[in-house]
Amino acid sequence: MSDAPVWTPDRTIALVGLMGAGKSAIGRRLANRLGLPFMDADTEIETAAGCTIEEFFERFGEAEFRAGERRVIARLLEGKPHVLATGGGAFMDPLTRAAMRDRATTVWLRADLAVLIDRVGRRGHRPLLKRGEPREILERLIAVRYPVYAEADIVVESRDAPAERTTDDVMAALHARAARQHATDQALAMPGDAAIRRLSVDLADRPYDILIGPGLIADAGRHCRPFVPKGRAIVVTDDNVARLHLEPLVASLAAAGIAAPVVTVPAGEPSKTFESFGRLMEQLLDQRPDRGTVLIALGGGVVGDLTGFAASVLLRGVDFIQIPTTLLAQVDSSVGGKTGINTRHGKNLVGAFHQPRLVLADTGVLDTLPRRELLAGYAEVAKYGLIDDEPFFAWLEANAMALLDGDAALRTHAIAHSCAAKARIVRADERETAGVRDLLNLGHTFAHALEAETGYGDALLHGEAVGIGMALAFDMSVAMGLCPEEDSARARAHLAAVGLAVSPRGLAGENARGWDPSRLVEHMSSDKKNRDGKLTFILARGIGQSFVERGVEPEHPRATFARALAT
Repeated sequence: MSDAPVWTPDRTIALVGLMGAGKSAIGRRLANRLGLPFMDADTEIETAAGCTIEEFFERFGEAEFRAGERRVIARLLEGKPHVLATGGGAFMDPLTRAAMRDRATTVWLRADLAVLIDRVGRRGHRPLLKRGEPREILERLIAVRYPVYAEADIVVESRDAPAERTTDDVMAALHARAARQHATDQALAMPGDAAIRRLSVDLADRPYDILIGPGLIADAGRHCRPFVPKGRAIVVTDDNVARLHLEPLVASLAAAGIAAPVVTVPAGEPSKTFESFGRLMEQLLDQRPDRGTVLIALGGGVVGDLTGFAASVLLRGVDFIQIPTTLLAQVDSSVGGKTGINTRHGKNLVGAFHQPRLVLADTGVLDTLPRRELLAGYAEVAKYGLIDDEPFFAWLEANAMALLDGDAALRTHAIAHSCAAKARIVRADERETAGVRDLLNLGHTFAHALEAETGYGDALLHGEAVGIGMALAFDMSVAMGLCPEEDSARARAHLAAVGLAVSPRGLAGENARGWDPSRLVEHMSSDKKNRDGKLTFILARGIGQSFVERGVEPEHPRATFARALAT
């Protein structure tokens, strides 16, 4: 295998991001280092229009400005490679975004709200900020634009730091992208990998790959070896998964020169307690790990959450690898770096953000899952269509039954599409500081209340609760006048058609009639999305049009629960 090349500027570098992200300042420095011309799209637009951006907005409005911007950027992309700073709204235009994908390497300079406010407050002449209070305007723009900016090829944090340091980060990210692409090309050229899909989660500080396809557990040693440089790992699994999948994993690791003792925990949500976590930590320390030891999570969401949290605190932090064995874990919990355990106050209230080094989603293991487990995972697949991807939801309506019945190609496509969707949102808001990642919790506020009511056990699986929660979120959106009834009915009909419950009574039957809507709402009070003591929900304006709504009055979910329990 040849050495990985460093990046060379054979394409235009297009910088995207909100006003105040530093596109012009970083762009000029980057161009100087690379020996490329620097161009500012706004300056080019002003030259073409014969007036300032502010004057253009006042005379012709935003729609006409965007059309002119599209034409100017298309012309600039036709030229020789250069560094291009674009306006904050340019990447939001689908045609402009497609042109950038085809002809440029796009870099999103992601800045937190506080950084943006500080920067734009020092400068005038921002037409969009003349329409109201800057903080509120920027918050709205972040919610709308960050999920789209996350489609950029590279994400670099634009922090409150000297511009030269951020330029260093951009250069490092360009070289890292070249190295990852080289590694991917080499890996895809290996024999036996034709059915494997590879996705990248391109986080600024800790990028990693997701491999999806059959036979990955039996071949895990080869894929894991680059991330276990000292040849020492500890496998964490549960007693159910161990019987089915542990032997081929350990054999593969051994064949790759990785010594991997095993720690087994009881299967199920009860293992996510302080007591169980304490026992796990003692068992891990019994193996005398050092900072080079890598944990490998083999199991569903519980094992992944436990192992990831353990990795984040063991010896103050070690690496870990996810090998998810349920559909739910493959499309959701194994990707994104959320780890944690439950307390009597609620789910996952103690934990850490700790990204894995690699995710191996072996689609072959799904054949060993009971139908109920498959359906629970499918709820999380459908979630991605309901959040912001109506075409994917329509695809699921046409293919869900074949997927659930075992069609391997359809399963691989659904998993890859779901992981790509989650990776895009995680890139936009890795640590849930911008409110974008909250979208992944569609249905979860209702779901966690139902799980608390049923005791976090096998009576209600997490995915089952999410399916009910999504139906209730659409119902509440209709009741609040936000969503057309036909979209809510469509979402509910599809979930029911595949075999998921869409109301508490769908699982609890007549027993649910005794549940108190006020008590269910009380369970929501400890939800992590809440701010300043007010309830936060992910609601919908239609299929694929979800949004974050903060400060929801308790009577809305209370009435929603009451309707669901009465019918």
